[in-house]
Amino acid sequence: MRILVGITAGIAAYKIPLLIRLLVKQGHEVRVVMTPDAVDFVSPLVLSTLAKNPVVIEFWDKKTGEWNNHVACAEWADLLVVAPCTANALAKMAQGLCDNFLLATYLSMRKRTVVAPAMDLEMFQHPTVKRNLERLIEDGVEVIPPEYGELASGMVGEGRLPEPEQLAERINQLLGMRQKLTGLTALVTAGPTYEPIDAVRFIGNRSSGKMGYAVAQALANQGARVALLTGPTKLHLKHPLIEKVDIETALELYHATQNHWPKVDIGVFTAAVADYRPIEPKSHKVKKNEESFELNLVRTEDSLAWAGMHKQRHQYLVGFALETEDGSAYALDKLHKKNLDAVVLNVLGEKGVGFNSDTNKIRIFDKDGSDVAYPMERKEDLARRIVDHIILNK
Repeated sequence: MRILVGITAGIAAYKIPLLIRLLVKQGHEVRVVMTPDAVDFVSPLVLSTLAKNPVVIEFWDKKTGEWNNHVACAEWADLLVVAPCTANALAKMAQGLCDNFLLATYLSMRKRTVVAPAMDLEMFQHPTVKRNLERLIEDGVEVIPPEYGELASGMVGEGRLPEPEQLAERINQLLGMRQKLTGLTALVTAGPTYEPIDAVRFIGNRSSGKMGYAVAQALANQGARVALLTGPTKLHLKHPLIEKVDIETALELYHATQNHWPKVDIGVFTAAVADYRPIEPKSHKVKKNEESFELNLVRTEDSLAWAGMHKQRHQYLVGFALETEDGSAYALDKLHKKNLDAVVLNVLGEKGVGFNSDTNKIRIFDKDGSDVAYPMERKEDLARRIVDHIILNK
């Protein structure tokens, strides 16, 4: 495949020579374009030597007068990878600005573009950066999210460019190489459910949906067509292979599961479903008139148990168990009672584990009695591990 690597002026550019070396060793033809300021961070000579092609920086060579054709450059590439992509480059791409050769090439691309943002923690969290990323996603640009780790500023947080090996793996997935779930379909449940008490109050939980969204993304990256049944979250996910279905209550999730599960090959139920709901929710706001207030509850519908009960031979079903104590025993009990193929356990209590966190620590139990534990990692990385586990065992 023909890969065009675009490098912008960020300190993480030091990782790109190794990325280029990996891609060339994998059999890709690689060319490099740089912004003028990127040369302060990585040597064009090193890049051209590794890529075995000249590096393009300007629209024309001022010594020879030779013109560099950005349209031809874009037409040559099967994929444009902008890594690292600084906040400045991200903003220009989102707004359609064109003041250097790399941006002109991006605007001329007819095939796929992927960006790998890398910047400091506070910059990546800034609303303008988030809006620019959302705009690019709407325009069809793929995003390789930054990792959690130590940053150039000395701070620790989200914003670190993934390692070259991870970047190469993701690039190969985008090119359709080693996509092991192409032609298969999947159902993923994510987020919380809200069970109404009255017109303004509800029973819910602190689930952010991050784990489920990451699993849906990882399945789609491997070629699966995904139905994402999601409770209320603040997350956004756009992928051509993902159909997002919004639900709010356990009953709505149950009905959506009944609709989608018979038609899919894989199910991953990460949603944190309320176990009980009020028997008679009020249509109006209940006033604070009494010293005490009784709320009669009834058990909610169990979508995971229904899926296990109706599982066909070709289907592979994964459940999640979030526990505070005796995690292994409860997880294994859930695995067998609900006819699962695997269950993913995470135990609350350790910092960085559970609801609203960007990281997690999991243990996967299989129905054959085996299990494997994974250390604390970002949920995106753990999602890939879960999908790899499904691929290996399905």
